[in-house]
Parts: sequence; C-alpha cells; structure tokens
Amino acid sequence: MSGRKAQAARNDELILQAARAVFTADPGAPIAAVAEKAGVGISALYRRYPSKEALLQKLCGDGLRLYIEVTERALADDGDPWEAFAGYLRGIVDADTNSLTIKLAGTFHPTEELHQEAARSAVLAAEAHRRAVEAGVLRPDVTVADIALLFEQLASIKVGGEERTAQLRHRFLALAMDGLRVPPAHRDLPGPPLVDEELSARWIPSA
Repeated sequence: MSGRKAQAARNDELILQAARAVFTADPGAPIAAVAEKAGVGISALYRRYPSKEALLQKLCGDGLRLYIEVTERALADDGDPWEAFAGYLRGIVDADTNSLTIKLAGTFHPTEELHQEAARSAVLAAEAHRRAVEAGVLRPDVTVADIALLFEQLASIKVGGEERTAQLRHRFLALAMDGLRVPPAHRDLPGPPLVDEELSARWIPSA
C-alpha cells in the first residue's frame, strides 16, 4: 500500500473499532462520538461512511461474515462430532457477534446483501445443529433458536475488562454445554468463579 492508502486503511480500522464500542454501549449515540473515540476528523469518517446508517450496515455485515467464517470452519471439522460443535459454540462466543445483535437489531435498515448473508448464516447454523443432533451428541429437544438465545445471553455478560469478560463467558458456556451434550459431561470449568465484588463493581460509575 502507498502511504496514503495505508493511512486510510488504519483510519478505517480505527473507525470500525470505535463504532463497535460506541454503538454497543449506546445505539443512539451520534456518529460524531465515533469520530472522537477513533481520533479521526469527522470529515475523514464521512468520506468513508456517508451516514450512521451506512456505518451500522458495515458493522453488522462484518459481524455476519465473521459468524459465517466461524461456522464454516466448524463444519469443515470432520473429527469428533461433539468437539466440532463445541468449537462452533466457542468460536461464536469469541467472535462476539451477538453483542451487535443485542444492541443494533432494529436500529437501521438492512441492505439486500445483509439479508442474503443473514440467510446464509441461518443455513449454516441449522446445519451445525443438524449434524450434532444426528451424531447423537446434542440433545434432540434443543433447537437452533435455543442456541441463538444462548449466544445472546452469553454476550450480555460484561464484568471487568475484556479478558475477565471473555473468561466468564467461556465459564458459563461450559456450564451450558454440559446441559446440551448427550451424554451429560462433567468437567472443570474454565476460569475462577464470579465473586460478589465483581458484581458490585458494575454499579460504580466510571470516571
């Protein structure tokens, strides 16, 4: 890349990271808040994204493509059926695409491309579910929608910093997986348990 193109690419990455942080915290925030957090001028942001709507479409499009990538990778795993399904669950939790769903669903008009990618992600999720059920490793009474809501519940866990949040999400995913699996599994949970002080700290206003 030329110096100018490289700078534009860096600015775009900063804008998208800032947009995700700003809009998952407050979907009603103005686009100027994104420029401020990204440390770029508002004109630089508007050159790349002419409106808040366009920026939200880009964020959710990237999230859908990441969801598709993770699911396709799990479906390509022809090893142990449970481990393939568990890899899919862990991968989606790590990707954290459901934070966008929780906060941004209904806040903008999806494009035709987004509708197509959403349909593709739904097909892949259904296939991951079908394979696990037919392999006899996933409870047959668990639906695709159950798994989707599980992802949203895990995405709502936000305690401490990013590392602690990720640790707790995987801890509770492990608990959930023990209830999803056939036969039930009992194993050590990842990360230390949540303590009262961590729960109480959420009520302390940030500086």
